[in-house]
Amino acid sequence: MPRMLPGLLARLVKLLLGRRGGSLHLRASCAATVLLVIVILVGSYCAVLAERGAPGAQLTTYPRALWWSVETATTVGYGDLYPVTLWGRLVAVVVMVAGITAFGLVTAALATWFVGREQERRGHFVRHTEKAAEEVYAVYAQADRALHERFDRLERMLEDNRGGSSP
Repeated sequence: MPRMLPGLLARLVKLLLGRRGGSLHLRASCAATVLLVIVILVGSYCAVLAERGAPGAQLTTYPRALWWSVETATTVGYGDLYPVTLWGRLVAVVVMVAGITAFGLVTAALATWFVGREQERRGHFVRHTEKAAEEVYAVYAQADRALHERFDRLERMLEDNRGGSSP
């Protein structure tokens, strides 16, 4: 395993476990991404170990295996590199499943985040509309009361005029 890989893995895990704040969407996306990176890095190394010395093996160096692991995890699969041993193929299955799962989680987290923002926007719109409706109702109620008071005064004036003119 390359020298920098354990330090990189330790930093990635520390970054993942150290994040307490932030939204659930961000944490899930980060966790999926970090786990995918770990699977790609470790899977590349395991593929080299599994394929080393096998007849027809193409994944004999770490850079080639790393390229293969990335294209496998992203489901591109150009077909230029592939494992030939049973253990290499088992590593490929793990890398494939991790890649599909990670991209699915990130996609779901992003979709949920977008839907949540739209719901917030609509909720703000509804609250704003309700407040405006309450203000309009208050003005209408005040005008309604004023009209009723005027009608009541007119009725009293009419009754007073009728009462004063009758014998």
